[in-house]
Amino acid sequence: MTKTDQAFSSAALGFDPEQLAERYSAERSKRLREDAESQFVEVSNDSPFANAYLANDTYSKLEERDPITDVRDVIVVGGGWVGMMTATRLIQSGVTDVRIVESGADFGGTWYWNRYPGAQCDIESYSYLPLLEETGYVPKLRYSYAPEIFEHAQRIGKHFDLYKDAVFQTSVTEVRWNADEALWVVSTNRGDEMKARYICLGTGPANRPRMPGIPGVETFKGHSFHTCRWDYDYTGGTPNGDLEKLANKKVAIIGTGATAVQCVPALGASAEQLYVIQRTPSSVDLRNNSETDPDWAASLEPGWQAARQKRFGEALLGGTIDPEFEDEGWTRMARNARALMQQAGDVPPEQLKALPQLADFKTMEQIRSRVDDTVTDPKVADKLKAFYNQFCKRPTFNDDYLETFNRPNVELVDVSETKGVERITERGFVANGHEYEVDCIVYASGFEITSSYQRRIGFPVYGVDGESIYDHWDGGMRTMHGLMARGFPNMFHCGGLFVFQLGANYCYGVDVQAKHVAYTMSELKKRNVQVAQPSAEAEQQWVDDQVSHESSQAQLVLGGSPESCTPGYYNQEGTAQRYRDVRMESYGRGLGAYRKVLDGWRMAGELDGLELTTAQT
Repeated sequence: MTKTDQAFSSAALGFDPEQLAERYSAERSKRLREDAESQFVEVSNDSPFANAYLANDTYSKLEERDPITDVRDVIVVGGGWVGMMTATRLIQSGVTDVRIVESGADFGGTWYWNRYPGAQCDIESYSYLPLLEETGYVPKLRYSYAPEIFEHAQRIGKHFDLYKDAVFQTSVTEVRWNADEALWVVSTNRGDEMKARYICLGTGPANRPRMPGIPGVETFKGHSFHTCRWDYDYTGGTPNGDLEKLANKKVAIIGTGATAVQCVPALGASAEQLYVIQRTPSSVDLRNNSETDPDWAASLEPGWQAARQKRFGEALLGGTIDPEFEDEGWTRMARNARALMQQAGDVPPEQLKALPQLADFKTMEQIRSRVDDTVTDPKVADKLKAFYNQFCKRPTFNDDYLETFNRPNVELVDVSETKGVERITERGFVANGHEYEVDCIVYASGFEITSSYQRRIGFPVYGVDGESIYDHWDGGMRTMHGLMARGFPNMFHCGGLFVFQLGANYCYGVDVQAKHVAYTMSELKKRNVQVAQPSAEAEQQWVDDQVSHESSQAQLVLGGSPESCTPGYYNQEGTAQRYRDVRMESYGRGLGAYRKVLDGWRMAGELDGLELTTAQT
């Protein structure tokens, strides 16, 4: 037996790869549903179930105003990270007539809406929070909680004077190209008919709640809300917890993804009884949060954040792992792969292919062993173990979630065998043939991240000759650089759709795009260009390049074959049907290579691939 064979043997690994593969397949199979495509329903303000699903903005009172009918250089739809970074980079490039239109009453996007107890960034704050160096701020914690993140969004708004022209509490209802004026017309729920030369759609990936289509939801007579509209009037407490009004309440939470992992500890500590309804468990690794060292913060030199973001991204992809990321949960699998390589020595090419899966198995075995070490009831512990590859679902990190299941008032309701909750009743919910009576149902069911384009964006977009963007993308997202689409001139699709595939640190990818949009728009203005759109050839070339890299890491993780992962939003609930063809939304060679492509395009200075119509003088 060679050194490699010994290193890759079950005895050396501590697990049997074949047995794990069989367990993964079995766990996946029992969660498959024939109605996978319809198990989640679209939520809108006029939905018949809106009251049960989505409370109004309980954080701010609606401010009355007159409709707006002016003309601006740029309208940015969305006031979260995407919109704020795009607007900031535009202003820095000299494009200053920028208006942000946002449905919330302040900046922050998902960090405005997500105020549930325990809400926290799952990427380290020093790399995730945008524009730290520009605003002179260093986060208080390595992994910031929602209040600090929301505060930073406000800081950016003030620092770059984004509040001056922003329009809040306003939802876009239609965007339409007016060819006669070469302007975009933005209609809203407040009666606005704003016009702009350029429009940036910065709606982001987590802007529209996704709800489970459980029969009978409209019949429930208790209280219910989505986690992104947390009702503190009902629960009491604050984002720090202490939900004192739940002391005599029986509560159910539906979902065990990243959001539930963060808010379940507070619910379990406060409610008289908590039912955690789980179809598929999350992988829950250590969080190990810490306060920022003031001496370290004082020692930071110019350019520190961009450099750290780059190092973080490289570490996630298996590159050099600096000491600062050695205890980072996101690098666990890369560290395991490195250890296996060292243990095996010179690995033959035919065995090298097995290394990523073995590293993944080892990583998940470590995470599953943490469940055994924490949860005292072996039956409950087994149900909380995630048997799938780590990146089949968004990994989670929390130091209190698993411990919550040791509380006598907390019950795990596993619905994997019945593939979900059977129905909602007037008094509660039915699962595994048993009705549970509850006072409140909390929906932790996530967002429309990988559903259809129309459900994701949430409003109609009409380009040249009235063509709908959704018809243009009927066969998949067609763009140049993931940003501009033919037939939709002067429009930039910032973040949200394309950049979501570029890496775990979302904001870093967004900033790469924001800088590119700012350069492009500033050059168009300098060259007196009235209308710009990709040529048919440039758009097709980009699509062909995307499809040619469909075996990339991004494709495997986010658009992988239904057979590779347990059902979830990454793989369209395990169906063969894709609501969106992610081959056209990811850059197979990764964020670093994508950035180089955009940098090279800008350095050439030719605006290659764009058809330009110069304004008449």
